[in-house]
Amino acid sequence: MSQYDPAAVEAKWQKKWEEAKIFSIDLKKAKNPYYTHVMWPYPSGDKLHVGHWYNFGPADSLARFKRMQGFDVFSPMGFDAFGLPAENYAIKSGIPPAKSTADNVKTMIGQLKRMGCMYDWTHSANSSHPEYYQWTQWLFLQMFAHGLAYKQEGNVNFCPSCQTVLANEQCQDGTCERCDTVVVQKPLAQWYWKITDFVERLLKNLDTLDWPEKTKAMQRNWIGKKEGIDITYLVDGCNERIVCFTTRPDTNFGATFIVLAPEHPFAQKVASGALPSKEKGAVAAYLEATKKKTELERQEEGRKKTGAFTGYEAINNLNGAKMPIWVSDFVLAGFGTGAVVGVPGHDLRDFEFAQEFRIPVIRVVVGPDGDTSFITRPEQVQEEAGTMVNSSFLDSLPIMEAKERIMNFLEEKKYGKRVTTYRLRDWLISRQRYWGALIPIVYDPEGNPHTVPEKHLPWLLPTDVEFKPTGTSPIAGSPELKKRVEKIFGKGWTPECDTMDTFVCSSYYSLMYLAAQNDAKEYRQRPLSSGALVDPKLEEKWMPVDCYIGGAEHACMHLIYARFVGMALKDFGFIQHEEQYQRLIHQGVITNKGAKMSKSKGNVVSPDSFVEKYGSDVFRLYAIRA
Repeated sequence: MSQYDPAAVEAKWQKKWEEAKIFSIDLKKAKNPYYTHVMWPYPSGDKLHVGHWYNFGPADSLARFKRMQGFDVFSPMGFDAFGLPAENYAIKSGIPPAKSTADNVKTMIGQLKRMGCMYDWTHSANSSHPEYYQWTQWLFLQMFAHGLAYKQEGNVNFCPSCQTVLANEQCQDGTCERCDTVVVQKPLAQWYWKITDFVERLLKNLDTLDWPEKTKAMQRNWIGKKEGIDITYLVDGCNERIVCFTTRPDTNFGATFIVLAPEHPFAQKVASGALPSKEKGAVAAYLEATKKKTELERQEEGRKKTGAFTGYEAINNLNGAKMPIWVSDFVLAGFGTGAVVGVPGHDLRDFEFAQEFRIPVIRVVVGPDGDTSFITRPEQVQEEAGTMVNSSFLDSLPIMEAKERIMNFLEEKKYGKRVTTYRLRDWLISRQRYWGALIPIVYDPEGNPHTVPEKHLPWLLPTDVEFKPTGTSPIAGSPELKKRVEKIFGKGWTPECDTMDTFVCSSYYSLMYLAAQNDAKEYRQRPLSSGALVDPKLEEKWMPVDCYIGGAEHACMHLIYARFVGMALKDFGFIQHEEQYQRLIHQGVITNKGAKMSKSKGNVVSPDSFVEKYGSDVFRLYAIRA
């Protein structure tokens, strides 16, 4: 008996499978549908690595198992081909991104077929193809038409290495998710989508999803719902008022200072001289220094507290006490009101600030340990439980009962108003990069934005540009795009030159798999004239995806964006299921040299030599048992 040759045997049968189209499925005729797929890969390198195998192999085994159980299994594969990963590879290799991406996709398809996975290639999708990104641009038009897209100037996260803006979700530890460069703050006018309009649905629907509890907890924490009260304080010596949001008004008798975000209007007035103060110079210098820090750096736990005194004091409505007003970078303008009332006896962050600047600490809660002494150590700061003291009519009440009573009192006296706040910010979708879906906006001679009419989609990326990043969009240097805009819209009209975040492309791609039509080996999606990105009957039949498989690192990026877009599309009347992924599985990660295997970290290992020697089945079994 001759020795088993896995390369030859597997290639023989894989060719027969492809010729017989045994993995292709008639989506309309399927009687027992089961939809599953993995998170599509970035074609940002010329080959798949072992980490892809660890994800794709076991996931395909699940698809095969469901098929053996009698399901009509739809298991497609595609490529998240736009965005930073693919563009960075093009810059590194010196090959234009359109060519390098196409070449990488071709290579990866060959590797995926060598895996023996049961992918239905007649329904593949590629986000960088005009057939696809015309629908990405159509999605922008829908968001704009329904009041969910807007442009606004403000400080944004900017990666000096990638030379582009990043959403908060893409630099959660203060560094760029792709290159680990420290992110800086930069003032720019950017396009946003109003994900904050959907916060309550995003929270409520989590209870209906079969997702890992840790992932759901990550989304809840990122959304950051807080219920509390806005308290208005008068500023002594002027006509200004400062509103502070707090979830613990029960401790307000222990308030000894107020801290403002550097961006707060009151701080800006002091720095500019609009409000006279001897501290003007110190405040202005502090505000300037803060501009060099990211929001995430400013929130780091354990960081030494810094600040500047404004020279003003606010009046505590409850006892008439004067509270010095400070500016500190640990307070963020986008959270609450951008102003915090400091209660150092019962908030560790406030305690650290008070200790740094020798501000009095007043105890107004006695905890379960019965300690009534002066608070001088961090471990004495009682935040969670206890009984009120030194708090007038609240004395002897448990803190939760005191909280309700003081909020009623503050509202009755018109000192405050109950409110709910969220940590989640609107989705910043603008990117100053070439390789992405061009935002379909043009500006009239007065600078007003207008959407590109649907008949002009896809709004094609120009090719007469230098695609390397400079900090401003390279598309701004395209003569062809400028001529195109003036030809269509008139002299003096100018194009929007930013592209969209690649997470926009992946926010609806499971629908695009259902709509893809590649039977003639030519990539096609539904025409825009059809009026909807997917056949409503197919969406009703196949969605939501029965089992979605991918990394937990996308919990507060792709996974939350896809949920938002699904809800928006349902509200617009285009789909019936607002949640695209009913069940979610995380496959874990492969590490190498102490870090997750990733092309961006340069620590990948190719599986090809292992597969050629031992065969894809053996390697797949190894991955499953790893």
